Amino acid sequence: MGKRRKAREVALQFLYQLDQTGAVDPTPFEEEFWARHPVDADARAFAASLVRGAKAEQKKIDAIIAESAEHWGLERMAVVDRNILRMAIFELLYEPDVPGKVAINEAIEIAKKFGTAESSRFINGVLDRVHRELRPA
Repeated sequence: MGKRRKAREVALQFLYQLDQTGAVDPTPFEEEFWARHPVDADARAFAASLVRGAKAEQKKIDAIIAESAEHWGLERMAVVDRNILRMAIFELLYEPDVPGKVAINEAIEIAKKFGTAESSRFINGVLDRVHRELRPA
C-alpha cells in the first residue's frame, strides 16, 4: 500500500470521527487523533491537508454530493460513504496535482475496504459525474 493510500485511509477515519461528533474544526481533536493513528510525517501532512480542506469546503462539497447523488440525501448515506466522497471531491476540485482518475480509484479502493458491498459502485458513480462536470480540464 502506498503512503498516500495510508494517508487517505487515516484522513477518512478522522473525517468519520468529526462527522460523528458534528465538529467542523479538526484542531481540538488532532493531538489525540494522531496519537492513536501514528503515521510518518509525509502521510500525516497529506492526511491533515485532506481533512482540513474537506472540512473547510464541506458546505460546497456537500451541495455537490447532493446534486450528483441522485435520490440520495446526505443524511441517508452511510457515514463512511459520505466522508469518502467529501475527501475525494476535495481532491478532485482543490488538488490539481492529483490526477482525477487517481483520486477516484483511491476512493473506490478505500470504499471496498471500509464501506459496504454497494459503496464502491455508488462512490464510483458519484465521482465520475463530479469529475466530468466539475473538474477543470
